Amino acid sequence: MRIGIKAPEFILPGVDGVEFSLNSHLAGKTAVAVIFTCNHCPYSIAYEERIAKLHATYAAKGVGIVAVNPDNEEKHPDDSLDNMKKRAAERKFTFPYLRDKAATAATAYGAKVLPEVFLVDGAGTIRYTGRIDDCWQSAKRVKRHDLKEAIEDILHERDVAVKITPAIGCAIKLPAL
Repeated sequence: MRIGIKAPEFILPGVDGVEFSLNSHLAGKTAVAVIFTCNHCPYSIAYEERIAKLHATYAAKGVGIVAVNPDNEEKHPDDSLDNMKKRAAERKFTFPYLRDKAATAATAYGAKVLPEVFLVDGAGTIRYTGRIDDCWQSAKRVKRHDLKEAIEDILHERDVAVKITPAIGCAIKLPAL
């Protein structure tokens, strides 16, 4: 996905039973971080608490976070919508958690691994893509808070300094066609 292009719209079901539209969610927001993730991947699991903290920090500042699970539930039953609902309740997710069962959103964005972030500004333009930070194993060992820094650049109306970082995680398992 190229920086500076319009983010593809998607409408997906959420764990709350409501259809979620990216364009509707962008209304009135300074930015939205679209994070492709899943229930079973150790990289994704390691980032759940950090994603929740980012949401808690930035929601009141007009920044939304939405998690999207595109992984193949036939290969990984943990990634079914029912199991996503359980995980969201157990982990007390306060951000939308969406099911991309056909991986149409992930494919449109060009997401390859979980987790992978696409930061979209309020005008719907992709301004950052890549990792959340530089140490998936431990929040205490993080030296670069890539997503947080990109959010801060947008909030302060600056050009995002680091626009692309390498996303590291589990490969997305696409559904059988």
